[in-house]
Amino acid sequence: MAAFRSAALAVLIAALLLVLILAAIAGLRSNPEDLPWTPLHLSQPVGLFTGRKLAGLHDKGPKCEKLLAEAGVRFATAPPIKDGICGYTDGLRLAAGGARRISLAPADPVMACPVAAGLAMWEWNVVQPAAQRYLGAPVVAIEQLGTYNCRPMRGSTTTLSEHGSADAIDVSAFRLADGTRITLSDDWKGDGPRATFLHTVRNGACKLFSTVLSPEYNAAHRNHLHLDQAARGAMGWRACR
Repeated sequence: MAAFRSAALAVLIAALLLVLILAAIAGLRSNPEDLPWTPLHLSQPVGLFTGRKLAGLHDKGPKCEKLLAEAGVRFATAPPIKDGICGYTDGLRLAAGGARRISLAPADPVMACPVAAGLAMWEWNVVQPAAQRYLGAPVVAIEQLGTYNCRPMRGSTTTLSEHGSADAIDVSAFRLADGTRITLSDDWKGDGPRATFLHTVRNGACKLFSTVLSPEYNAAHRNHLHLDQAARGAMGWRACR
């Protein structure tokens, strides 16, 4: 009898596990952004593997540009640059207009296509919802300190910065439709709505970019968020500080 009960219990547990597995598969099928093998679409919500897929767009210029165009982002490609160990082949400038426009100030910095794709999803899925929730107004411009810059990483003399391949952007402030300006240098600390907004957009960026460095990282980043799309992010490497 004991053996029969043990066998029946094992069958019941196996059946329950099968039901759970089938339920999980059904749920993932309805959320393709959470599956590692499904194609990336910028109009999808941010999923478990979205960051890896964005980083995987390196050296796939036409595919990346197609994704931007399909999502309604207008842009102009930039001529390739080779500057010693620096340079880029997939640079572009975001253009005015389009169904879903990203407003940067100063406008038109050259950035690698995977960075532009990450910025698009960040603004639509993270920045704008957070601005409405915590600040009560939409963001009309994201202020940036630069993208392409042929230089080593801060604190290093040998390791090339992701800026050296246009794979990074430094975000310093956000302008709202009501004229409010939220800056990393003035508004990061504290527990008010401005600080909550900035911490929320930093946390959201960590799901979309390979590396996110904030004022919490070190003094060199006290006034900006460093967002980069390092190619190693496609293999799962992430840094969020």
